[in-house]
Amino acid sequence: MKIATRNEIRKVLSLRDVIPLMREALIAQSRGECETPMPMHIDVREREGEIHIKSSYRNGGKFFAVKVVSGFPGNVQRKLPTADGMILLASAETGAPVALLCDGGDLTDARTAAVSAMVARELGRTDTSIGILGSGVQARWQVRAHAEVLPLREVWLWGRAPERVQLCGNDLKHLVREIDVRIATSPADVACHVRLIVTTTAARAPLLSHEDIQCGTLISAVGSDSPGKQELHPQILANASLVLADSLQQCERLGELQHAPAVRSRAVEIGKFCEFHSKVDASGIIVADFTGLGVEDLFVAEDCYRKLAS
Repeated sequence: MKIATRNEIRKVLSLRDVIPLMREALIAQSRGECETPMPMHIDVREREGEIHIKSSYRNGGKFFAVKVVSGFPGNVQRKLPTADGMILLASAETGAPVALLCDGGDLTDARTAAVSAMVARELGRTDTSIGILGSGVQARWQVRAHAEVLPLREVWLWGRAPERVQLCGNDLKHLVREIDVRIATSPADVACHVRLIVTTTAARAPLLSHEDIQCGTLISAVGSDSPGKQELHPQILANASLVLADSLQQCERLGELQHAPAVRSRAVEIGKFCEFHSKVDASGIIVADFTGLGVEDLFVAEDCYRKLAS
């Protein structure tokens, strides 16, 4: 069995490669080609920690994947990373382990950012400004991924901890060339300056209301991925001209759709949208609800393993 270190994985991990890969993964999922069970969540309440376990297998594929990723916000005080993780890739013929990708959560972060950037490209967005709610690792990945598909020149950044926001802004200036970083005073301040917003927080109450959002805005809601989490007021989804979901089944239990159940009947899975490109009202608000799928982990792990083996 191959055991790959984080440094080895980082050498072959490319957002430019992962973005189209996520399109393929979500189309395969929407077609019913993949066995992707609902995620398992473990809460470590006394330490405010959470563990997510996801898995998938594509019919006829060589491998199946099982991913474990954790988040422990309290690690900031311990001067340790707040996230960690690994993906086990195993033979779909014998069940034997093939590779353990000790990525520290990088593959999860990359595919999460890549899939939202893919949706922006699929919708034909040409935004030069992006708004990010949150100042953690995923905020950085989101800007990097969107810079691969958009002519980004400006980021409006908001977070609850001013010192972390400042650190994130400084990092972004080094990660993405020729980009200006503006620090917003509130989520509403972000929304009034941009028409592309990515929410990357662990909030359990709405950060944005319908009145905050400009016409023609795309909101990629990434943070809500377990019961109780919420970043958007349900009225935003109710009034949206298009609601996209990585998985209707997951989003209605784990995503923003859990707080807006009446919207489920008109929500469209992203894979189906990518394949058939239904007409979009460019003047309306579009919400993309992301909960993160095991099939995304499978596709990015297979790609990583192939590159490591070559």
